[in-house]
Amino acid sequence: MVRERLTDTLYGLGWSTVKKLPEPAAAALGRTIADTAWKRRGKGVLRLESNLARVVPDASPERLAELSKAGMRSYMRYWMESFRLPTWSAERVRDNVAIKDSHYLTEGMAQGRGVVLALPHLANWDLAGVWVTRTLGIPFTTVAERLKPESLYDRFVAYRESLGMEVLPHAGGSAFGNLARRLRSGGLVCLVSDRDLSANGVEVKYFGDTARMPAGPAMLAQQTGALLLPVTLWYEEAPRLRGRIHPPIEVPETGTKAEKTSAMTQALADAFATGIAEHPEDWHMLQRLWLADLEERRP
Repeated sequence: MVRERLTDTLYGLGWSTVKKLPEPAAAALGRTIADTAWKRRGKGVLRLESNLARVVPDASPERLAELSKAGMRSYMRYWMESFRLPTWSAERVRDNVAIKDSHYLTEGMAQGRGVVLALPHLANWDLAGVWVTRTLGIPFTTVAERLKPESLYDRFVAYRESLGMEVLPHAGGSAFGNLARRLRSGGLVCLVSDRDLSANGVEVKYFGDTARMPAGPAMLAQQTGALLLPVTLWYEEAPRLRGRIHPPIEVPETGTKAEKTSAMTQALADAFATGIAEHPEDWHMLQRLWLADLEERRP
């Protein structure tokens, strides 16, 4: 309980204090925290380096160290930006975020069939969401993992709702039904989809080994007729964010529901892998992901 209260307090200080700092000071603070964490070689940094070794298998130890240091800086940039996002004007978002092939999204919305945007943990997905709500003027629904303490989860929900997002709890059977209703009414759903939180996900080949990803995006597209669009993001010099909306993933014409879900989720994984391989330093995966790594943790 003490640790949970401390975590909640620290995040609260971040949201209340960092957004009041001059931007250069906030950026410098983020780099200092990132470099300090990287030098300490904690579990998160070591796991990031291990994950990057799969993405860049021919990298030398020195190159992996460079990538993990850049990765920690990118990760802290995400947090510093996120703490400050409520202060960003619509003009600043418009001027600093550019997403290629956004016509896949706008045309899909114009058809009224509903759209699912699926993203990996690349760069700043919250900022991309603000671009969708403020620049394109399209509201959307997403889900959030239940965090402890409950007050921390409430902070995240309030933060994302202040940016124009509808947030549903990830846990509980009602989330899928609510998302499906939004899509059937022609709405937009955005899901970070490269890490399975349920242990009931779909196995995919990912950078040469087996991982598990959530089945939700593919199942929602099948059940509602919504368009399924992978999205990958990357950072340029602060505060610029760039991204790409990939071509739609179609529902296979033949096969069982499980087979169709598996094929569509693999297509998502392939699109994610393309973006991650191009910008590995912006992939914020500090947790175990591949089944082989998850097996190592079991007694």
